[in-house]
Amino acid sequence: MVERLCLMNFKMLCFRLSVEVKKQAKDHDNVYPAIFTVSYKTVLSNKLLLPKPDQALPGRQQTIFLENRHYLSGRPIIPPYSQSGEEYQQVLFGMGCFWGAERKFWTLDGVFTTAVGYAAGYTPNPTYEEVCSGLTGHTEVVLVVYQEQQISFQLLLQTFFESHNPTQGMRQGNDQGTQYRSGIYCYSQQQQQQASQALKQYQLSLSDAGHPEITTEVLPVSEFYYAEQYHQQYLAKNPNGYCGLNGTGISCAI
Repeated sequence: MVERLCLMNFKMLCFRLSVEVKKQAKDHDNVYPAIFTVSYKTVLSNKLLLPKPDQALPGRQQTIFLENRHYLSGRPIIPPYSQSGEEYQQVLFGMGCFWGAERKFWTLDGVFTTAVGYAAGYTPNPTYEEVCSGLTGHTEVVLVVYQEQQISFQLLLQTFFESHNPTQGMRQGNDQGTQYRSGIYCYSQQQQQQASQALKQYQLSLSDAGHPEITTEVLPVSEFYYAEQYHQQYLAKNPNGYCGLNGTGISCAI
């Protein structure tokens, strides 16, 4: 279902890009479009390769409009999360299709709110169709907002590692493409250190069980862009919707 949707959106995006290339030809004396077309075709030939910054789509300055309300809890999904001074921590997890990933975390006691979006790419304010093209560099992520007094970061990391297969590179199950890569995107140095240590510990368990190397990237957050409204809490609105997440079956003892 998701692959068909991405394919339809991708074909539409290709048409829009071809129009843009023709427009650029008039504005740049046919020099820039030739370069753009070569790099564009090169990237399209393998959606499992990340584009370089100069190959990424230009994007836009305008942000999308979102209703600032979690479909299930009614809590805000855009900061500030509280009007009474409480402090909240944030982290981004990329673990395949963000529909199922978000559900993994909104069900945890102690998580304040969740949302889905795009991170670790180049294109500002990308659309879902653009991310599916592989030409933005983003991965699909879930934003998890929590208080350390209510739930530990270690438990969030455990849920992350056990809920998907972090060894699959630019795919997750049947979902293939750079937007499905595994990643932990941190808002603090402490989070990054804890995530890196947890990865090393989990690698030992996976290696003992015969699994390959973990491909999860652990990086500081550069920019987070919210996904469109219909993606937010998708599986709460569509309980029988697609979820392709599967773990390795190996527990992550942190």
